[in-house]
Amino acid sequence: MRFKDVFSIIGPAMTGPSSSHTAGAVRLGRMARHWLGGVPEQAKMTLYGSFADTYKGHGTDLALLSGLLDYDTDDARIPDAEQWAEQAEMTFEFVASSLPAPHPNTVRFELQRGGEKRTLLGSSIGGGNINVQQLNEFRVNLTGELPALILLHSDKPGMLGAVTSGLGAASVNIAYMHVDRKGRDGEALTAIETDSAVPEQVITQLQSLAHMYEVRRIDIRNKNRRLP
Repeated sequence: MRFKDVFSIIGPAMTGPSSSHTAGAVRLGRMARHWLGGVPEQAKMTLYGSFADTYKGHGTDLALLSGLLDYDTDDARIPDAEQWAEQAEMTFEFVASSLPAPHPNTVRFELQRGGEKRTLLGSSIGGGNINVQQLNEFRVNLTGELPALILLHSDKPGMLGAVTSGLGAASVNIAYMHVDRKGRDGEALTAIETDSAVPEQVITQLQSLAHMYEVRRIDIRNKNRRLP
């Protein structure tokens, strides 16, 4: 494994005890919250592998809740996340599963806010690093290291060309892109990570495209280390 910076080795600034079980869990929770678009009213978290075995002792439950509240990995409120979640009127449950998962530290979120329901499957892979494998059952491969756009759209010719042209015209460089679909002409999800934040006018432009259902922005970069 090649490390991009020292944070990839020692982990981010964090409330401990473990970069895998706490820092990574916070970041997974933040990814899920941004995917939903706000703090959930209901949250079910199914834990697999080591997460399922040790989540209470290592504070993984508090870390996941803190992420859903959009706290950073070093937020002083993490030890009291249950009380803050209740204050935010979030109902939550944790379920330990013995089923196999992509990684020993894996969690599946089932979230609801108003009439909106979202799922996310992701893993904490060490040093505070994460990998998100599924959004609403669509396959992705997101790290949270870069700002991301999640596009829900119909699988129509020209969609990806219109999207990439819009980003290119705004001088936004694509670092990663993955498309998954439910079938030809069916619903599709495109996940894009970019080197810089996408301007609001570009978001509006993408939302106006024919056959585009939704454009969701996900950016969980640590506020203290965030670049333009």
